[in-house]
Amino acid sequence: MAAINRASIGLVAFLAIIFATAAFPAAMAQPAEQFAPAPSPTSDGTAIDQGIAYILMLVALVLTYIIH
Repeated sequence: MAAINRASIGLVAFLAIIFATAAFPAAMAQPAEQFAPAPSPTSDGTAIDQGIAYILMLVALVLTYIIH
């Protein structure tokens, strides 16, 4: 069996990294200036309406419990 020394392992690792950066340039990091900021979330009011409905149902449940 042939012995593999550290120099040949390092050389193979170095060549693999060079090949990976040359073959897959999309995998390299891109500067943040190229990306547009994410839009801020907007509310159409349905979440607020649903919250008010839950509160009113809870009030009705409590009043029903107190009356009976």
